[in-house]
Amino acid sequence: MQKSKNNLIIFIHTLLDVILVVTAFMAAYFLKKFILPAPYRGLALNPNYYIVLLIAVITMYLTFNIFNLYSPIALKRFRNLFFNMIKAVSTGIIFLIAFLFLANMQDVSRILLGLFYVNIIIFLSVSKGIIFLIFRAYQNNIHNIPNVLVIGSKQRAKQVIELILKSSANIKIIGCLETDEKEIGKVVAGGIRVLGTMEDLKNIVLKGVVDEVIFAMSLSRIEAADKYMLLIEEIGIHVRIIPDWQIHSLLYKPRFARILFDDFFGTPTMVVSPTTSMYRDLFLKSVIDYTSSAIMTLFLLPFILVIGAAIRIFSRGPVFFKQERLGLNGRKFYLYKFRTMVPDAEKRLAELMHLNEADGPAFKIDKDPRIIPVIGRILRKTSLDELPQLFNVLKGEMSLVGPRPPIPSEVEQYDVWQRRRLSMKPGLTCIWQIAPNRNDIDFNRWMEMDLEYIDNWSLKQDFLILFRTMKVVVAGHGR
Repeated sequence: MQKSKNNLIIFIHTLLDVILVVTAFMAAYFLKKFILPAPYRGLALNPNYYIVLLIAVITMYLTFNIFNLYSPIALKRFRNLFFNMIKAVSTGIIFLIAFLFLANMQDVSRILLGLFYVNIIIFLSVSKGIIFLIFRAYQNNIHNIPNVLVIGSKQRAKQVIELILKSSANIKIIGCLETDEKEIGKVVAGGIRVLGTMEDLKNIVLKGVVDEVIFAMSLSRIEAADKYMLLIEEIGIHVRIIPDWQIHSLLYKPRFARILFDDFFGTPTMVVSPTTSMYRDLFLKSVIDYTSSAIMTLFLLPFILVIGAAIRIFSRGPVFFKQERLGLNGRKFYLYKFRTMVPDAEKRLAELMHLNEADGPAFKIDKDPRIIPVIGRILRKTSLDELPQLFNVLKGEMSLVGPRPPIPSEVEQYDVWQRRRLSMKPGLTCIWQIAPNRNDIDFNRWMEMDLEYIDNWSLKQDFLILFRTMKVVVAGHGR
């Protein structure tokens, strides 16, 4: 999983560097031929500078790989990254000059090569500085830090914990579980303790935030291990099994999860994944989320200001409404919306519960008396009250497309199978949101639609949902 994602990042990073090398050379060519003062301006017709550019790209590509510029950038110090880049570029220029000399292309402008050297250092310094800051911000965002629960406390579990702690990867180890009550409270490694026994597993994964469960003990030592595996799968949490693999002895067959083999800090592991295995596409989904939400926020800012002014005209109180919701695997965050109800709407909820038209833990009534006249109904009808959630997407709490984020009190009433809808980052829109009769869909069917989205996820499906969402906004199917 991680390897596939890293390969995509390396490919994009390498492609960006090649583009910058070409840009630096073209800028040097333009400066030498047209911009420099008269004594130094101009270039001879020979040699062919297209060939020189091709040689420069190949040379720089090879030296960048030799100096390992594409190892995980977020785990380095920028100072080390910068000096390593300077060494790589300097070596690349030396190799380029040597190759041009051996190829008898000695008429290449030395000033052009000097400008190329300066340009590429400037371009790469800016580029890698921005990339470094983005990666650090992404890595330190609480919504991108995976929470791991380790099963076991003996030597294998200790090795797994030490591997994670030594790797510099931003992974939070919640603690360990054991089969013996006597082990509770024991420090396994790096201050990580045994939290409880396997009987506590259900309570921990349902009430806490757990992204992955690592079985670092033989499955044959766990009584009814298949029961725990099924529970974790049904909730929608990744399972990683450290060798030796005993899963065949359980006669356990995943109902909807996929079995994958992955490298975990140098250790081969088996992963039972309840979500898509298209990790490159998931990474692209994240890139699209951040870039699209940033562009849309800037583009729609005047419109957002107009809506905010309209709300203040029709109702006293704040423009925005924020409410605690649950995101990926139960992470808490505050969801933002334009306020479409009177300021004391939450307090009046209890007196309206008997009018609830929705089944299950959800609450919906037609012609809610708490809605602000005119502007509140327009915003709800067009779903424009959801626009401020672009800020949630920018913060990494939500995605453009995904299951709608529930409130904690709803999740407390979920059946175990319904909890799996939290295994994917919540979205601004979803399949339910674009259903023509969405307000009449019963709660269980709503949950099934979200799980069908998770099980059949693809980038193509996301684009189709976004397109259909725009049609729904125009048609005004909201309530």
